[in-house]
Amino acid sequence: MAVIRKSITFTEQQDAYVKSLIEQGFYTNDSEYVRDIIRKDQERRKRIVDLNEALIDGIESGPSDATIDSIWEEAISQHDGEK
Repeated sequence: MAVIRKSITFTEQQDAYVKSLIEQGFYTNDSEYVRDIIRKDQERRKRIVDLNEALIDGIESGPSDATIDSIWEEAISQHDGEK
């Protein structure tokens, strides 16, 4: 994978925070921290996209004929089957 060098600017407070994380051993350097933030942001945005798609699918599927009791019974049955 190609590596692209970027230059970013932090406030003094942000820089102190990143340095404290490095000193505590969470990261080995600034770049590792920034890459971790980007990975977490990518994951979060993917979850949002997946949720939106599931909501749209649900809306487009129309109303359900299921009752609350039948939904609970199915959920309990699925849960019991996972044990």
